Amino acid sequence: MDQTEARISRTIATEIAASPAQVTAAVGLLDGGATVPFIARYRKEVTGGLDDTQLRTLGDRLTYLREMEKRRAAILDSIKSQGKLTDTLVRDIAQADSKARLEDIYLPYKPKRRTKAMIARENGLEPLLRGIIEDRSADPATLAATFTNETVETTKAALDGARDILAEELSENADLLGRLRDFMQKEAQITARVVPGKEEAGAKFSDYFDHSEAWAKIPGHRALAILRASKEEIVTVEIAPDPETGAERAKGIVASAIGIPGDAPGDQWLRDAAGWTWRVKLSLTMYMDLMTDLRRRAHEEAIAVFARNLKDLLLAAPAGNRATLGLDPGIRTGVKAAVVDATGKLVETATLYPFQPKNDLRGAQAEIARLVKRHGVELIAIGNGTASRETERLVGDTLKLLDGPKPTKVVVSEAGASVYSASELAAMEFPDLDVSLRGAVSIARRLQDPLAELVKVPPESIGVGQYQHDVDQRRLAQALEGVVEDAVNAVGVDLNIASAPLLAHVSGLGASVAQAIVAHRDAHGAFASRKALLKVAGLGPRAFEQCAGFLRIRDGAEPLDASSVHPEAYDVARRIVQACGRDIRQIMGQPQALKGLRAEQFVDDRFGLPTVRDILTELEKPGRDPRPGFKTAAFTDGVEDIKDLKPGMMLEGTVTNVAAFGAFVDIGVHQDGLVHVSQLADRFVKDPHEVVKAGDVVKVRVTEVDVPRKRIGLSMKKDGGASDRGAPRGGAARPERTDRGPGRPPKGPRGGSAPKQPQGGGQGALGDALLAAMKKK
Repeated sequence: MDQTEARISRTIATEIAASPAQVTAAVGLLDGGATVPFIARYRKEVTGGLDDTQLRTLGDRLTYLREMEKRRAAILDSIKSQGKLTDTLVRDIAQADSKARLEDIYLPYKPKRRTKAMIARENGLEPLLRGIIEDRSADPATLAATFTNETVETTKAALDGARDILAEELSENADLLGRLRDFMQKEAQITARVVPGKEEAGAKFSDYFDHSEAWAKIPGHRALAILRASKEEIVTVEIAPDPETGAERAKGIVASAIGIPGDAPGDQWLRDAAGWTWRVKLSLTMYMDLMTDLRRRAHEEAIAVFARNLKDLLLAAPAGNRATLGLDPGIRTGVKAAVVDATGKLVETATLYPFQPKNDLRGAQAEIARLVKRHGVELIAIGNGTASRETERLVGDTLKLLDGPKPTKVVVSEAGASVYSASELAAMEFPDLDVSLRGAVSIARRLQDPLAELVKVPPESIGVGQYQHDVDQRRLAQALEGVVEDAVNAVGVDLNIASAPLLAHVSGLGASVAQAIVAHRDAHGAFASRKALLKVAGLGPRAFEQCAGFLRIRDGAEPLDASSVHPEAYDVARRIVQACGRDIRQIMGQPQALKGLRAEQFVDDRFGLPTVRDILTELEKPGRDPRPGFKTAAFTDGVEDIKDLKPGMMLEGTVTNVAAFGAFVDIGVHQDGLVHVSQLADRFVKDPHEVVKAGDVVKVRVTEVDVPRKRIGLSMKKDGGASDRGAPRGGAARPERTDRGPGRPPKGPRGGSAPKQPQGGGQGALGDALLAAMKKK
């Protein structure tokens, strides 16, 4: 390993609380093409047990630090080619610990266009500046008089030229930039003020019409709200030190870089020049630096919120392999119905017209009853769009008319369903099916298995983000893809029924290999064993090593193929089984059969204690699903619209989204309510994710209802969240919905058991509309 890689390993090791050897081992595996899920699950001995979170951070930092090392080398080469590289510069460049510090050092040597300072030097004014600095007692104007000529016609022009040279030198002083940046990061205030005349157009940003707070402490969601308001030209934004004392302190830091001890004429001129440099050049540089850092920090926070919510949604409880009727509610265009069997296969579709203009209520009820009886429907999934509660009531009334066991009705999220319906993937899966009916299929399937269905939708269209459209889209996509990959591999995939989009997220596979697996399955029938995967075109030994442990084959010839035990470790598993003296099928899923065995007995030169323990755990509960058990929220009868809500009502609902400032809860009134972070528990809560996650079923009390602004304030406190104890004023405004298909009107939010997720931008702005309440907290 070269010195550069060793330095990177040491840096990352400190950041993720690991040893350099662990980092080096993980880097070697990643560079060799191994995926994070594979390394975290099957290479614990190699990495010393680094988990997926540590490995994701390691991968991100590895990319950043390698880019920085590449930049470090380029800067050294550039300065060397100019003949200006000194031992001091080499040391400073080697010690730079960030890209910003590297660029500060490089600034004086960076090729640049012709500047005022260059022109001043060409006019012979640099000696004037040196004279002023060296002889502070001399009058700068007197010194400048000797530098006037045909080009520099006046004393003022000479002094201005000297000042331009000084300002450039100060602006390229790496140590000064570092001190100013530290000062600003600690002392700066971010201030937003409304642009005159934009008050009405920007009413949703009214909390920021005259807002100021510490740059270092502003939460990401408020920063993103201000940045969006600035982008829409509703407010102007300033990042500066306190105007009464901070500006003078900043000027003092600049002045100290040239040493100004007294009040001699030269000192006074230099002091004025330092102040001018701060006002004209360095304050703008600091503004740009801090704005860039703030945007990066806010983006990372928003991406982290999105990733966490997406993980919760993907790992939401599956209803299981039960015949399901999916209903995509609509009024004028009718309610689209689709029945899928226990495996998710589409068996029948229909369109119902229970509402205006046809009002065929009896016909709709008869059709629902027929579909339920004919296909043995156990679950009815109702999309949470327009007419959702009306459709839910229709289903409820219909179920009362049925004899015998009745299906369970559940309102589920439509978020992203229309994106899938209009996608190329849906067209390939259902070429002869109307787009709207495809949506009903998706609604039914996402109740059966949210993970398997949601992987068909681009993560950003699922809408569990916070200002998701404002953040770095490349970084967002990268983070969300990691979340999907981790979720899919944590659950495992049934090789013989999984769709190509689901298989594509399995470790070591991609879209093309996943399609090849499905094509092979269609041509040759179900896979009899994991080893049979090696017959798939394009799937070699390397890909097999990565994917095999995450793929399951139920009821195959090899029982271990149904577990997460990797084929490379089957010998270890068989030695464990042999020690029990029983058939493997009698042991798997029988924890008592493994009692008395010690993992240490089965360690060998290939597989250490972590792997053996994992195998024992898997034998106890083969193919275990890490997702929670399925349960639904029960909406209150008679509460179907925001106008039906009254303060003090106790309701049940589903958490649809969790942001930095609180949690959104669907209570079945076409509009999510907001449980502000101060109302989540009877204790201080710093991070809402400590208390709730997307998909949780919770009980809430209504604290406030603002019908005109469509805002609902909720509380999860035992005392009901009395308003004089910090209850947020108002609630959630209507979230943005950008997942509707072409030509379809936006659907309003609705309620249900599987969480409905508002699109990212809306709920951030609306949450910030509660800033006044937050300030009271």
